[in-house]
Amino acid sequence: MPPAAHPSSDPRFTVPDARFVLGLADSATLPPAGLPEIAFAGRSNVGKSSLLNALTLRKSLARTSSTPGCTRQINVFDVRLGDGLRLRLVDLPGFGYAKRSKQERGRWGELIEAYLQHGGLSALVLLVDVRRGLEDEELQLVEFLRVVRGPDFPCAIVLTKVDKVSRSQAGKAVDAAARALGQPVIAFSSSTFQGREQLWTRVRAWVAQQQPHADPTPEITSPAFPSTPPGGRPAPAHHRRPRHP
Repeated sequence: MPPAAHPSSDPRFTVPDARFVLGLADSATLPPAGLPEIAFAGRSNVGKSSLLNALTLRKSLARTSSTPGCTRQINVFDVRLGDGLRLRLVDLPGFGYAKRSKQERGRWGELIEAYLQHGGLSALVLLVDVRRGLEDEELQLVEFLRVVRGPDFPCAIVLTKVDKVSRSQAGKAVDAAARALGQPVIAFSSSTFQGREQLWTRVRAWVAQQQPHADPTPEITSPAFPSTPPGGRPAPAHHRRPRHP
């Protein structure tokens, strides 16, 4: 494993304030839109909690567990960066964990779908385990997002746990995912902080689109919510819904 890098002291990437503010287990309780919301989705045990803790430089902002399927609600965190930029990070329930009941997995799927149509959502970060690569659930989620929010809605693909494979394996996985989705992919490690500033740069650019006075960070090279869809439009009846087995 590569040695852990020391996180940057650049105020655009430091996080002096990060706190849990809300847990939602029912789409009927989604609050009005407020700060720009960046949602994080992925299969159970993909490392969402570890990534959120690495992003915010906290040890336990988001609860981590060796047991998949522990995030059973939408968890909302308010964050302030060192230069004053404020936003919300939204941890969505993990999908695809077979040991939960079919009814419970279906409820999580409906909760995720309701949130993805929510007016407060600014962008989605989809996490994929580098050792598994893209699977049907991830591809269906991206397709669902493009249908209900439009093909240009911001979505970043992040391959997690890249410190657990060789550099060559990680490179091949990044290239394969980028080809499959037709967009750049970020390689991320919560242990070494690889990809942290790259992901924050992407997030800052999304927030700046909604807050014109926010100062977006120059691109780094290497590679709140109403319960109806934006504008009150229902999702098209013909779209493929993400499968939550």
